[in-house]
Amino acid sequence: MELVTLVGVLMGILAVFGGGLIEGLHMSSLLQGTAAVIVFGGTFGAMLVSFPAPDIKRAFGMLGVIFSNVQTDPRGVIEEVIKIATVARKEGVLAIEGMRDSIVNPLFKKSIKFVIDGFEPQTVKDIMQAEIDLVFEEEESAGKVWEGTGGYAPTIGIIGAVLGLIHVMSGLKDPNADLGGGIAVAFVATVYGVGSANLIFIPFGTKLKRKAHMRAVLKEVVKIGVVGIQEGLNPAFLREKMEVFVEEHLKPKEGERK
Repeated sequence: MELVTLVGVLMGILAVFGGGLIEGLHMSSLLQGTAAVIVFGGTFGAMLVSFPAPDIKRAFGMLGVIFSNVQTDPRGVIEEVIKIATVARKEGVLAIEGMRDSIVNPLFKKSIKFVIDGFEPQTVKDIMQAEIDLVFEEEESAGKVWEGTGGYAPTIGIIGAVLGLIHVMSGLKDPNADLGGGIAVAFVATVYGVGSANLIFIPFGTKLKRKAHMRAVLKEVVKIGVVGIQEGLNPAFLREKMEVFVEEHLKPKEGERK
C-alpha cells in the first residue's frame, strides 16, 4: 500500500474539519443527510451523463491503484533484458526460447515470443506501441473521470446551498423560524461539494493519470529492450539506451556496473 496517499487523504480531511471543530463547530452541524443526497447524488448523476459506462466502471475498478505502489524503478527489467540479450547475441534468438518462462515482466514475456517466432522488427515495435498506447489511454481515462467528477461537485454544492436558502427565505414570515440554523444547513452542501472535489475527486484523478504515465514509461523500457534484442544490439549499448529512463540518483556510477 502507498501510505503517502492514505496519509494525504486523512490529513486533508482532518485539517479542514478538525480546524472547524477547534473553532467550536459542532460535528452535528456538518452531518446533513439532505445536503449529502443533493451533492453526491447530483455529482454522480453528472458523472454518469458525462462518461461512457466502460470509463466509469474502469474508474471505480482502479481505485485500488490509487493506494497501491507502482513500480517505477526499471533496473530490474533492464537486468532481465540484458540477460536475455546476452544469450541471444551469443547463441541466436532461438536459444532464448527456454528462458521465456523465467521472465517476470509480463509485457517482456509476451513480446519476446514475437521475436522468437520471427516477426518483423517493425511489426513487433508497432504491436508493442499499440498496446502501450491503448493501456495508457484506458488508465488515463479513469483519472479523467475522477477529475471531471471533481469539477461538478462544487457546482452541485452551490445548487444545494441555493435550494437551502430558498427554503429558508420561504419561512421569513414566521417570526419563530430559526433562520440562522437554516442558513447554516444550506451552506453545508457547499462544504460537501468543494471539500469532496478538492480533497478526494480531483486528487484521485491526478494520481491515476500520473501513475498511468509511470507505468507507460516502464513499458517503454521493455519495448526498447525487445526491439534491441531483435536487432542484435550489443548488450552494453542496449543497457545505455534503457538506462536513460532510470532516475539520475539510481544510475550506477562509473566502475560500479556488474
